[in-house]
Amino acid sequence: MADCSDIRDENCTTSLPNKLQQPQAGVKPMKKHMIISVMSKDRPGIIASITGAIYHLGGDLADLNQTVLCGYLTMILSASFDGEVTKEDLVAAISHIKTESKFEVSIKELSSSSDNATEEPPSETYILTVQGPNKAGIVHGISQFCFDHNINILDLATTLKKDQYTMALQLDLRRCSFELETLQKELYDYARKNDLTVMIQHNDIFQVTHEISMP
Repeated sequence: MADCSDIRDENCTTSLPNKLQQPQAGVKPMKKHMIISVMSKDRPGIIASITGAIYHLGGDLADLNQTVLCGYLTMILSASFDGEVTKEDLVAAISHIKTESKFEVSIKELSSSSDNATEEPPSETYILTVQGPNKAGIVHGISQFCFDHNINILDLATTLKKDQYTMALQLDLRRCSFELETLQKELYDYARKNDLTVMIQHNDIFQVTHEISMP
């Protein structure tokens, strides 16, 4: 069972959360938005357990992203709660999940002014795909290229298959100091010098061309 030594949060408590008080009639309760990061040795049921703890605290799950690396599951979630729910309540709920592997959890409460959980990708969002022979420094080189051109990486995924390394990046070009045509030329020049194949296209076009039709 997870214990407080594995929960990165102040004033950790192992007591179960008290029953939430009902808001007064006619008063709209304030919402809290929290970002929750979880890591644990992978096993069936982790996502169900963590989302169950959120659900039983009345949480509304807005987004979830998870992956498994080297046998460990890492997950980041965003959820909103009634104002009475605290980080300590969530820590306690997760710490009472019965599991052989301990959870490492970090929780960040966002202020209402910084709550952008439902924000759509900016209009200048592009998808960059990168492929090439596996070698050290590919991720660093591409991320440094983005930094040098004032490009923010919104999302990044990588795969390695048969010595071929593939990256897919979601990029925010709003602050990029170059016109798209110039950026493409510099990107293709970089790719040629580093034995890489690259393609960049607007997020909307990428979504349409990669849409999966369900039967």
